Amino acid sequence: MREDQTGGTFSNRPHLSGCIYVENHGCASNRFDFEVMIASLIGAGYKISADPKSADMILINTCGVKKPTEDRMRERLRNLSGFKKPQIVAGCLPKINLDVVRKSAPSFSAALDPHSLDKIIDAVRAAENGERNRLFFSQRPKIKLFAPKYGPNNFLEIIQISEGCTGSCSFCCVRFARGVLFSYPKQLVHEKMRKAVREGVREVWITSQDTAAYGMDTGTNLAELLKECCQVEGDFKIRVGMMNPNNVLRIMEDLVSTFEDEKIFKFLHLPVQSGDNEVLERMNRLYSVEDFNRIVAAFRSEIPRLTLSTDVICGFPGESRDAFQRTIELLEETQPDIVNISKFFPRPNTPAANMTPLPADEIKNRSRNLGNIAREISRKRNMAWINWEGRILIDEKGKGDAWIGRNFAYKPIVAYGQGDLLGKFVYVQVTDAFSTYLRARILD
Repeated sequence: MREDQTGGTFSNRPHLSGCIYVENHGCASNRFDFEVMIASLIGAGYKISADPKSADMILINTCGVKKPTEDRMRERLRNLSGFKKPQIVAGCLPKINLDVVRKSAPSFSAALDPHSLDKIIDAVRAAENGERNRLFFSQRPKIKLFAPKYGPNNFLEIIQISEGCTGSCSFCCVRFARGVLFSYPKQLVHEKMRKAVREGVREVWITSQDTAAYGMDTGTNLAELLKECCQVEGDFKIRVGMMNPNNVLRIMEDLVSTFEDEKIFKFLHLPVQSGDNEVLERMNRLYSVEDFNRIVAAFRSEIPRLTLSTDVICGFPGESRDAFQRTIELLEETQPDIVNISKFFPRPNTPAANMTPLPADEIKNRSRNLGNIAREISRKRNMAWINWEGRILIDEKGKGDAWIGRNFAYKPIVAYGQGDLLGKFVYVQVTDAFSTYLRARILD
């Protein structure tokens, strides 16, 4: 039995039992949580299955951030319920919209929220005992950094640095599941980084709901954390997760300086959500379009080949056609490499759910229009990488002899080679470009 830093426990006590089908959905934090639960199950003697038909029990780690995602979860829960086996529902959805879980899987055995991973074995045993509709919810998050994890890629490590966030965006429901900001101690994150690199990890994802908020509750900040992480000896790369602009502004100068370190991917995920200040106010985003532009300019002045990723919500209540046009103009001006576009859907218990929605057809048309513009910007941005030569880290296996790697700017590059290249650095020359990836030939 292993004690975590806040008093919760993660069991690895042998418990010879049956086979559990497992399935994961959602963000990097959800993937982190999923790997912790899988390790706990294996440590307790359970077998993991990729086939729900042959398993004795089902575990699904859910996401509920968007309405289309919730709809997919609803359908998946119904399908899995059809196997007539004990079902455990974990992740954000049980806290965001428990009614969906109850209606889609009325006989579910147990549900866990993201703060209750240490109770996964209790949930499984409750299911084995034939219990129904047990809720394992916790108010206080636990530090999961050194809980055992099981992941499919030994060269990639997800390190969660905090739970929750400092915001209260009018459209967001994730805060109901993840709570307010709870930053993990800096020394523990640093220790986890050292341990991962010693064990052969080559790519580390620093993740949380808003990485730029890290340390606001403990008297430190993300820039200080990253500086210490970059001092870890070894040949590895760090990908920094999403950062909300209002929290980047607090530490911008130090953060830009830290991003110049060769161990950090030159990748900035900075969600703008709208190019109109009035819409941003309705969203309660706590920054302006001018703030977003200032951050982008500051990073690009020091890191010209930065990969910029942003998020946009189309059709937020009150978004006029002029406001939407300003969003288009912002994208054309800032030229982000990646634009994650979401159509607005109201989420339960959020202020935006009580706002007057735009017509569905109008939202759909705006989303399609913006998507076409974003894809063309991405294609043109990627064309500038043709003939680039340099080192990439192979972090994913493609089809056949294809491998997917990332260069210093975290650009996805498909290269072809024999043998096992996963986790290796190789030198390539980019030969072609598309809107979502680059193609290259291996030089060595």
